[in-house]
Amino acid sequence: MVHCSQFWLIYLVTLLVALNFPNSQAVVKNENGVKSAVFLSPKFEHEPGSVVNEFYYNIDFPRGHIAVKNFYAEVVDEAGNPIPLHETYLHHWVVIRYYLRKGVEVPKHNANLGFQQSGFILASNDGPCQNVLGQYFGLGSETRRTDTHVPDPYGIEVGNPAEIPPGYEERWLMNVHAIDTRGTEDRLGCTECRCDLYNVTVDEYGVAVTPDYAGGLRCCYDQTRCRLREGFQSARRGLYMRYTVTWVDWDASVLPVRIYLFDVTDTWRKLDDSTWRDTPHHCLIEYEVESCSSADGTNDGCIDTKRVSLTMPTGGNVIYGVAHQHTGGIGSTLYGEDGRVICSSIPTYGEGNEAGNEAGYIVGMSSCYPHPGSLKISDGETLVLVSNYSSGRRHTGVMGLFYILVADETPRPNTFVHAPVEKHEEMTIPFSLFGVALFGVVVAVALLVAYRKRRESEDGYQSIVM
Repeated sequence: MVHCSQFWLIYLVTLLVALNFPNSQAVVKNENGVKSAVFLSPKFEHEPGSVVNEFYYNIDFPRGHIAVKNFYAEVVDEAGNPIPLHETYLHHWVVIRYYLRKGVEVPKHNANLGFQQSGFILASNDGPCQNVLGQYFGLGSETRRTDTHVPDPYGIEVGNPAEIPPGYEERWLMNVHAIDTRGTEDRLGCTECRCDLYNVTVDEYGVAVTPDYAGGLRCCYDQTRCRLREGFQSARRGLYMRYTVTWVDWDASVLPVRIYLFDVTDTWRKLDDSTWRDTPHHCLIEYEVESCSSADGTNDGCIDTKRVSLTMPTGGNVIYGVAHQHTGGIGSTLYGEDGRVICSSIPTYGEGNEAGNEAGYIVGMSSCYPHPGSLKISDGETLVLVSNYSSGRRHTGVMGLFYILVADETPRPNTFVHAPVEKHEEMTIPFSLFGVALFGVVVAVALLVAYRKRRESEDGYQSIVM
């Protein structure tokens, strides 16, 4: 017969495992000071045609004053298997830093309402579209084959106590927008969020979608559904974002970088003697590519080009650059005022069925790593962003974003943050105070059970002797 204390022990252990399953892979690896850990987002449920556009607050993230060196993410199932884009299309994932007043809590799943809550402060990047594109990290379908590491001796500084407002603490949120395209009538149309395929006439805020809006984010919001082939059925399943963070502890050898995210749909126009901080920016995030037409009926070689000019208020040395485009994209380039190429980022399209090589999808974007100190943007320089798409067919809800890292200083010769070594050190990382507390309760109960069993054994022994 199971003793009452043993029952509660089993219950608490089961509860601990269930509550902390998403963090079960969170083990820190340390290679000569370069640390990394793998985390899982909260689980989201997907069935054919369904859309998830969730905001997960207070996600697991390394704590302390650190320099982030890389952030890698992909969609996996409950067994940890990578999910291909032709099953679950990853429209985008973004990770945003924020400050939350101590004692105030935001539910883990809270759409984007947390942004409006008292005691919530966004800690956005330094780009001009901070109100809508304030993320520190983020990609889309290209996530598996896009190089995002920050080269030595640079790092993205986070967790600096001097930057955290008094009475607040630093936290991180993740937005995941994924579309289950299994069995859909028009897979590409679903990934491009065509309104007719979603049978949507109003957006998630109840605002009517006008006839001239053929597709985009307003038609594929959370819990909408894309049209399936008649009679198609498949299982509902649980998925996660599995993300790996690489970092080093902050010290004097690390040079900080600033993050800038540009949008080709930015409607900002320079006024006399104005900078982007003097006049508001209106970044539309997405746009539509109309199909070209020709007299002979062929569309080969049709290219849609969109461009925008922006003034960089504070310059510096460019140390990294990459673009974000959707299916149909053929490349994007950021130019300096004199026409020099700052970075040109070209998509890689998959050629197979396996995750990371899905035919017809953008599975990677080329990244730029200029030699440190070789490429500088001047204060007040006007930049030109160009985004090119094939217009052989219509594309809705496409994007033309560009992400760069800029540093103020030029590294000293032979300066390296950490040299690679063979040594591997593993340790667990404390993620959840609740989990730690619960673990303490489990240990206490276990000790109590052991103590009572020992007393019962001693009492039985004494009764035999007497």
